Amino acid sequence: MNATRGLRAALAVCALAAIAVAAARAQEAPAAQSAKDVVKAKTYVSHYPVARGSEFQVAVQLQIASGFHMNSHKPLDSYLIPTVLTPQLPAGITLADTIYPNGRNEKFPFSPDKPLNVYSGSVTLKLKLSADATAPMGAVTIPMTLRYQACNTSACLPPVKIPVSAQITVAAGGTKGKALHPEIFAAARATQK
Repeated sequence: MNATRGLRAALAVCALAAIAVAAARAQEAPAAQSAKDVVKAKTYVSHYPVARGSEFQVAVQLQIASGFHMNSHKPLDSYLIPTVLTPQLPAGITLADTIYPNGRNEKFPFSPDKPLNVYSGSVTLKLKLSADATAPMGAVTIPMTLRYQACNTSACLPPVKIPVSAQITVAAGGTKGKALHPEIFAAARATQK
């Protein structure tokens, strides 16, 4: 009888330990992945070189890890953290507009009755810029900050800001540039401002 009690007690302890390990793994799963690793950003420039006095665009293509999403630029609730791309413009470069793609309304287990407007998979944000007549000639870096909050179906990671940059080459006014990446810049897509 003591052997049976001992066996039951050992099995109960093992079962509780297995449940505790599974619960710990479930809670640690989002934290185990860094929010900065969930989104990979790649930049593209619409022209080479960019002539002084001309307009050009910079695209930031985001690849969001499978199983994750992030709020669109215009989430449906004011308490949600929007995705925002903020350039730190060098002298002589002017921002005309920032173009965000429309998000998709999706329902998640944590919000079954109310959809969220999110980005997932691959999305492209664009900056419409111009090089002034006074823009410095030669290689110019345009630093940017991408702010987002990545979530999976059970939890959200802390919001993060990641640095992104684009390299352009500025040439004299009237220089004929070559259009680059028409698959990105010629595509007409629904957007948010």
